[in-house]
Amino acid sequence: MTNWYESHIDRQIREAQERGQFDNLPGTGKPLPDHGELYDEDWWIKDLARREELSGGIPPTLRLRREVEDFPETVRKLRTEERVRAAVRDLNERIERAKRGLVEGPPTILPPLDVEAVLRDWRA
Repeated sequence: MTNWYESHIDRQIREAQERGQFDNLPGTGKPLPDHGELYDEDWWIKDLARREELSGGIPPTLRLRREVEDFPETVRKLRTEERVRAAVRDLNERIERAKRGLVEGPPTILPPLDVEAVLRDWRA
């Protein structure tokens, strides 16, 4: 004889199923949406923006995250060291504002960029 154990969560789910609380949910019996794209780690952000009809697209803190990811490409287009330093300074100020909660959107844990590291990459 096997021992049967049902956790508190499993019991809540089973009881909700028995009450029919999962019947007739939106999308029941339909395949998962296929956006015809390869896997994108930000799929949930894009889906949220589409579902919630967010004006201006994604929240500013999430746009900031994307800007940090794309920053090396942005910096390559700059011609002088002073412009690179100014771009890093500007981005770091916006990161700091977002970390303090002064920018709309989910909290961010982005670290400030190291100016010297960015300059080394830019020079290379």
